[in-house]
Amino acid sequence: MTGVRGRAIRGTFVHAPKRGAVEVLEDALIFVGEDGRIERIAPAAGGVPEGTLELPAAQIVIPGFVDLHVHAPQYPQLGLALDEPLEVWLGKYTFPLEARYADLDFAREAYGTLVRDLLAGGTTTALYFATVHRQATELLAEMCLAEGQRALVGKVVMDLAESCPDYYRDASPEAAIADSRSVIEAIRALPDNDRVLPVITPRFIPSCTDEALAGLGALAAECACHVQTHCSESDWAHGYALERYGKTDAEALDGFGLLTRKTVLAHSVFLTDADMDRVKSRGAGVAHCALSNAYFGNAVFPLRRALEKGVHVGLGTDISGGPSASMLDAARMTVAVSRMLQDGVDATDSRETRGVANSRVDLLTAFHLATAGGGVALDLDIGLFRPGYHFDALIIDATAEAGTIRLFGAQAADRIEQILYTASKPNIAATFVGGDLVSGRPESTTASPPS
Repeated sequence: MTGVRGRAIRGTFVHAPKRGAVEVLEDALIFVGEDGRIERIAPAAGGVPEGTLELPAAQIVIPGFVDLHVHAPQYPQLGLALDEPLEVWLGKYTFPLEARYADLDFAREAYGTLVRDLLAGGTTTALYFATVHRQATELLAEMCLAEGQRALVGKVVMDLAESCPDYYRDASPEAAIADSRSVIEAIRALPDNDRVLPVITPRFIPSCTDEALAGLGALAAECACHVQTHCSESDWAHGYALERYGKTDAEALDGFGLLTRKTVLAHSVFLTDADMDRVKSRGAGVAHCALSNAYFGNAVFPLRRALEKGVHVGLGTDISGGPSASMLDAARMTVAVSRMLQDGVDATDSRETRGVANSRVDLLTAFHLATAGGGVALDLDIGLFRPGYHFDALIIDATAEAGTIRLFGAQAADRIEQILYTASKPNIAATFVGGDLVSGRPESTTASPPS
């Protein structure tokens, strides 16, 4: 696998350390160590070392995208049956599909296609729900490592007989916890593994017994693993926890020890102010899935309110709850739904009462969330061009023939919002993870160093 480990790359780098603004490192050199982390950043005017990868002026480099919510086994049904209610969509389409991953040949084909497609689309880090199958989950981790993607992979736990089909569930809480432990140990034992982590994954409270939830909470404390689950995704899911426990999803999860600094809560549309305070106090994060929430969330996540409370938030595609695997689409939809929340959607209501004031976010905030924000939520050194951070990056070619960016002579670094709004997969010339080239091919203006 080629790339820029042990080399420098020269170009214009654009990242978003804070929401609402970008920082442009124009004609800069980023020196990448042999470990794939950024060693230092310097102006190119100070001298360009031999073997530097020099990029054309029409290209810019941005951090790789961090997708905080991906159902890896659902990729074959992307865009299918989105008119159904969540509970019907799960039972009629999703669970039967996920059950197929007991077949490792099917799993290998589907997972390989997914990982390669996501890398080509700029997703350098993905937080994956797998299935209940231990072997297929371990296979997904192996494939992420082989393809070079930074990933967090979790065996889904769903053992509650009354809500999970007989053909697709854990045999018991004890089996679910034992298999989760085995997956954690297997991922950590992968040879030369510098980028794939295990994650404890109760699907959501409606799929799990109290025994499984408590056991997973204890396992999270023991192994210091990441945790992911759905939280207050829809009226149905939010109401289920209230009926079962007399408390919200967030409060219930916290009681089981599943709300930690390494926890990511998907959707969280119906978090109360008290829930947000609880999530913040635990240091947990939210995966905001603006596109899929439009289909299954029943409301708009109050993103700006969460950010102003100090909650860690990143973005997710929620493959396949939304019909796009693109983090560019996720960022754009994040902006659109925030404007709809602020302005309101019922034209028969008055302008003064139909919206939620102070809800709007801009595209640069969404860009921050899709990169640096995701890194913060995962507590990983990704999403920024800073010494010590992993060099996970995309080369964006504003002049790609099959691309959709049209700058009409303007400099790419001056039009970052236009690029983010109009770029498509053909504009992603190359994808790097940890300094390794994992998709595409960079166009260099100088010869590469000897191999």
